[in-house]
Amino acid sequence: MGMTYVQKILARACGKESVEVGDVVEPKVHLAMSHENGAMAMNQFVEIYKGTDLEAKVWDPDRIAIIFDHRIPAESAKTATNQKKLRDFVVNQKISKFHDIRGDEGGICHQILPEYGYVRPGYVVVGTDSHTTSHGALGAFAFGIGATEMAAVWTLGHVLNVEVPATIKVDVNGKLAEYVGPKDLILYLIGKITAEGANFRVLEYHGDTFKNMSTSGRLVVCNMSVEAGATSGIVPADDETLRYLKQEAGVSDKLELFGPDDDAVYEQVIEIDASTLAPQIACPHMVDNIKTVDEVAGTKIDQIVIGSCTNGRLDDLEAAARILKGKKIARTTRMLVFPASWRIYREALKRGYLNDLSEAGAVVCNPGCGACLGVHQGALGDNEVALATTNRNFKGRMGNPKAEVYLCSPDVAAASAVTGTITDPRAGGR
Repeated sequence: MGMTYVQKILARACGKESVEVGDVVEPKVHLAMSHENGAMAMNQFVEIYKGTDLEAKVWDPDRIAIIFDHRIPAESAKTATNQKKLRDFVVNQKISKFHDIRGDEGGICHQILPEYGYVRPGYVVVGTDSHTTSHGALGAFAFGIGATEMAAVWTLGHVLNVEVPATIKVDVNGKLAEYVGPKDLILYLIGKITAEGANFRVLEYHGDTFKNMSTSGRLVVCNMSVEAGATSGIVPADDETLRYLKQEAGVSDKLELFGPDDDAVYEQVIEIDASTLAPQIACPHMVDNIKTVDEVAGTKIDQIVIGSCTNGRLDDLEAAARILKGKKIARTTRMLVFPASWRIYREALKRGYLNDLSEAGAVVCNPGCGACLGVHQGALGDNEVALATTNRNFKGRMGNPKAEVYLCSPDVAAASAVTGTITDPRAGGR
């Protein structure tokens, strides 16, 4: 019986010829990532060694990445102190893949890992963040774990008790229409299968639409796969993966491509005609509360956010700048822009995108998670409504349970900024 892509990755990571759905395995980890919540993993890691004569040393410092992104610059003494403890830990453990609060190499963890070539096809990647699923865009089996599990990974170098997941094949064909992008595709899929439709499953993406999709777009889709309950979203590595890693991430190592077996067994196959999709909106307070933009057009918006680990890349900023260039954001609406990394920030600055956005009235902020969480930047007031290119709109997201958050693409966000209400970019986005 053939294996899915994830089964093949897990078999290799366990040194087995094959694994079956439901098997419990302990795969070796190629990369373990944490952001500021690495402080919790660090505390648990130290606890493991208490009462022993062993020195607390991580299994392989070159396979651990720690990136500060959630609360940068630090908004409180508590956050600053935890960041200091992690800096000391990084030095003591000789961890090389560390990205501090710096303008030359910082950014959101789910952008930094691909950008620096830390993720490769066939890797097992774990992170203390649910959106670690992003890295399936590069052909890795990437999933989120808790702080205690991460402490064990830092100690042992493998993940304990992983049940081989079943896989849902998502076959997408057709060309996405103008002003319709990967964000609309993943929102449509989540609406179709619901927020629990892929619980403990892997979403494996195929079809011409993905074959012709950039790595940036694939990152969007895999990032939000967790919003359908998926353990991981994954695009089997192909020529685009190689192009991105070699040309954009500067990887010179030999990379191996492989895919699922032709006779792989899928729990379900979902087929989507991408050419029929319209811009999608996730309405409060669930990511699977999906409507087309026309169904909610005219909804008044107080704050618009473009950025995050979902849609803060160069093509996202370009799309927004193209629509807003020479225009003005409505006086009743404020816009915050968060590039996903400083590398993207500098390139967007060089190309004039940030100038176009700021001249339209947007406030360009430092790369980071910022308003996505609302605990550090961009919190909403009571009864305010936000439209965001981020990935979650649960009650209390953006810092206020008395506010509402709608999710959309950068094109919809930019078009809506001009009118101050949710607006279809196809109605005049040029």
